Amino acid sequence: MKSLIIISALTLISISQIKAQYRKLDTTLQYGKAGYHLICDNKNATKNLLIIKPIGFENTARDISFYAKGIIVKAETDDFNNDGYPDLVVYIFTGDKLEKGTVMGISSSENKSFVPIYFPDIIDDPKIRTGYKGYDEFSLMEGSLLRKFPIYSPADSAGNTIKTGKRVVIYKVITDNERLLFKSIRSYDLKE
Repeated sequence: MKSLIIISALTLISISQIKAQYRKLDTTLQYGKAGYHLICDNKNATKNLLIIKPIGFENTARDISFYAKGIIVKAETDDFNNDGYPDLVVYIFTGDKLEKGTVMGISSSENKSFVPIYFPDIIDDPKIRTGYKGYDEFSLMEGSLLRKFPIYSPADSAGNTIKTGKRVVIYKVITDNERLLFKSIRSYDLKE
């Protein structure tokens, strides 16, 4: 009887932890008088409908909706391209433990419409991806996007990996062939 109670308690704790990972997102973010209202149920670990509604935009700006590949954990707003209009970043996580993070960016085009801001895949940059296994942390700092993650050593013969420090990557928004994209402008490693 006692073991049945313990098993039931552990099951309830596990279920509550899983549900906490899939928290519904319904938030409004503003930069000045304009901004975005985001809605996402986060019901599925691999695909979720994200609805973005403009706030304080001209009548020509319409709501957009699309499926994000993963769980939307957080969103923030800033002016990444220094044009005086609000830009948006949405942090999306995937993987077995939701450990791999990426960013979806949107820029306001004079508060009339939206323009995507492309975010590079970490796999495409050999210098940054070395030692990468996920567990990303994202934050904003004065118009820059910061990504921080633990660095792991290669696996030894027993398959063990060891954390050797953290890597910080700083991204700025640039215009490349008339499109906006986050470009890594600096990265550095911190020892543990």
